Amino acid sequence: MSRPLAVAITGGIGAGKSAALESFRRHGAATVSSDEIVHHLLSTDPEVKRALVERLGEEILGPDGVPDRELIALRVFEDRDSLDFLEKLLHPLVSREYLAWREQLAQLPDPPGVCVTEVPLLFEVGAETRFDKVVVVTAPSKLREARTRVRRDDRESRLLPDREKVKRADFVYVNTGTLDELDAWVGGVMASLSQADPQELRL
Repeated sequence: MSRPLAVAITGGIGAGKSAALESFRRHGAATVSSDEIVHHLLSTDPEVKRALVERLGEEILGPDGVPDRELIALRVFEDRDSLDFLEKLLHPLVSREYLAWREQLAQLPDPPGVCVTEVPLLFEVGAETRFDKVVVVTAPSKLREARTRVRRDDRESRLLPDREKVKRADFVYVNTGTLDELDAWVGGVMASLSQADPQELRL
């Protein structure tokens, strides 16, 4: 293949998506998270800053004049309309960035065989069609709550239920064990991906 096989990781809040992403990196995949991309956009994109200030006010800016994620979160926490605005602003830009990143990887003299992107709202925004394979990480709700240590909000109600994500995934991991167990599972997935038939891929 002339380009890396594109894999998405998704799952509920606190399921362990970031830990899985890090494990894929250790097993040789190129990786990027939507969180990293959002941080980059907030720090560098003047149009994103302008739109945020216009909608949410200058109080979302940090001392350095850059949009602050925590201040934005406080502003949209209980305001569904503002949260909808934020998602509609950022999701297309995040998609643009990870697609461009994949193109850049493909142009390398020795591109990686697999590239993995963490996309929390993968199915909710219809982005699964942009990937060859989808990994869903799930865990019982009480365990996920214990991992996040944040106040409950209605974000979960906006997400596709895990049982639906599982039905639509190529690989599923129930993350109730240790990091070593997760890492071993990811190693098996990487071995499986290395043997994937290009004609079976989505892209």
